[in-house]
Amino acid sequence: MHVWTFLSFIFFTVLVAIISWVKTHNHDVSTTTGYFLGGRSLSGVFIAGSLLLTNLSAEQLVGLNGNGFSDGLASMSWEITSGIPLVLMALVFLPLYLKGGFTTVPEFLEQRYDKATRNIVTALFLTSLTVVTLPTVLYAGGLAITSLFDLTSILHVSSLTALTIIIILIAAIGSLYAIIGGLKAVAVSDTLNGIGLLIGGLLIPILGFWKLGGGNILHGINTIIVQHPEKINAVSNTGATPFAAIFTGVILVNTFYWCTNQEIVQRAFAAKDLREGQKGVLYAGIIKIFVPLILVIPGIIAFHLYGAKITNQDYAYAYLVSHILPAPLLGLFGAVLFGAVLSAFNGALNAATTMFCVNIYKPIINPNVDDKKLVSIGRLFGVFLVILSIIIAPNIAKAPEGLYVFMKSVMGYFNIPTLVVVLMGFFTKKVPPIGAKLAIGFFLIAYTLYKFVLKIDLNYLYVYGILFLCCIGIMLITRVIAPRKEAYQLKDVKLVDLTPWHLARPVSSLLVTTIIYIYVVFSPLGIVYHAHYGTRLLVITAIYVIVSFISFMVINKFFNPDPPAKVAEAPATEEGGEL
Repeated sequence: MHVWTFLSFIFFTVLVAIISWVKTHNHDVSTTTGYFLGGRSLSGVFIAGSLLLTNLSAEQLVGLNGNGFSDGLASMSWEITSGIPLVLMALVFLPLYLKGGFTTVPEFLEQRYDKATRNIVTALFLTSLTVVTLPTVLYAGGLAITSLFDLTSILHVSSLTALTIIIILIAAIGSLYAIIGGLKAVAVSDTLNGIGLLIGGLLIPILGFWKLGGGNILHGINTIIVQHPEKINAVSNTGATPFAAIFTGVILVNTFYWCTNQEIVQRAFAAKDLREGQKGVLYAGIIKIFVPLILVIPGIIAFHLYGAKITNQDYAYAYLVSHILPAPLLGLFGAVLFGAVLSAFNGALNAATTMFCVNIYKPIINPNVDDKKLVSIGRLFGVFLVILSIIIAPNIAKAPEGLYVFMKSVMGYFNIPTLVVVLMGFFTKKVPPIGAKLAIGFFLIAYTLYKFVLKIDLNYLYVYGILFLCCIGIMLITRVIAPRKEAYQLKDVKLVDLTPWHLARPVSSLLVTTIIYIYVVFSPLGIVYHAHYGTRLLVITAIYVIVSFISFMVINKFFNPDPPAKVAEAPATEEGGEL
């Protein structure tokens, strides 16, 4: 390893640690609110930064760029369409979450259904975090760092040994942030690493296009458009993420992730008020529009530059970065990548310890535990999860699919049933607890049959959509057969100011229409077939203006981000009408 690579890596990594300590060392983490929710003090900027860095990590950089290498821009749907669930989070879910003053999503489910439903969903969350999320983050981070710095050659060990060493290092440092510092330390380090990742991540496609174009970035871009237009067709129905699947599995998984996933929504729960929470969520949505430049485009560039030399799609990103960055910048980018891995790892770890303490230990094992003891229990549980994740992580290499497809397909066991019961919990008032349990049980059995027993040649994303509708049907049937005796009402606990951000709806409208515009541009109607380039873009821009106006009218009509306190005083249908 070049000395400047090593020094720049150490410099940025230590700098983030020092700034995080300075910003948080006086913060009180002896209480559950201070430890798990940062004292409900996060501003919009920190919420956005933490959301993005928890999301933008090694499994994204490695997995999505691997999909970009093999399938092109079709895989950007995971990123681009995230803006729609983030709009739903800002205008619909977040006001309700903050109104109820919830610390965890299962806490809401206990209030809406019963303790058994809370325990089932908590078990699903903890299983997904322990068995899938934490080990996958460690594996992807270890794979990226090991490949980027060629640690196998430097350490003179086998690839598995080098991978295991980095996995242990990531787990050890990440746990220091999450276990010792709590959510606020996680959020501050996330934001700092986020700045580095956005700068460094954008530098990769710029240098890649420069090399592809022989010193001319525009020529590099034109090379991709002319030589392989199929790679920039975002509406292709081939590959791991077909365009049609956006309207079934992709949008459902993204809605779960951004609106009901404890690891993510915990950042929004920690907002100082609704206004800052909405700012943070929508800021994140705006930035997500540009994320394919970091998470998909480099994979396409790697295909053009080194396609014949890369035998495994999951190595595409690290191979590209190691061949286009000079030594000092390679070290800095490695530090940023390391920080992104830490962010996703410590974010998932913080979410897992929060749910264990709030939803399992205190209500079931020791109801009389004080805050200080509960925080200590959370830290011990975090150590247990770290050790378990280290043991599981190296085994992910045995998965036959690409990393990202493996993660998303396995996570279906946890995200779709959770999304169903949360949605039906908020937007129906008489679905009984048995409906939630039957829906979860049905999904787990049906998806297991699809994945391991029945030989059905159908993309798992379509299966998600089918089973999602079946689960909703089951819950509505139970509402007819055995409805709740009393209609559910969400109470306002008045923990934070629920005045909405005055720009929430205009920004939401802009997000939705820009997503549509981008898909039209990167389709056969746009620049995929580059003839009459200028004329097509003018037509597309005119469509964008029209759709923007319609979108703004629809969002103003149906998504009213008034303070939930006011909604509670209105007729019941305004708080979430019965389906």
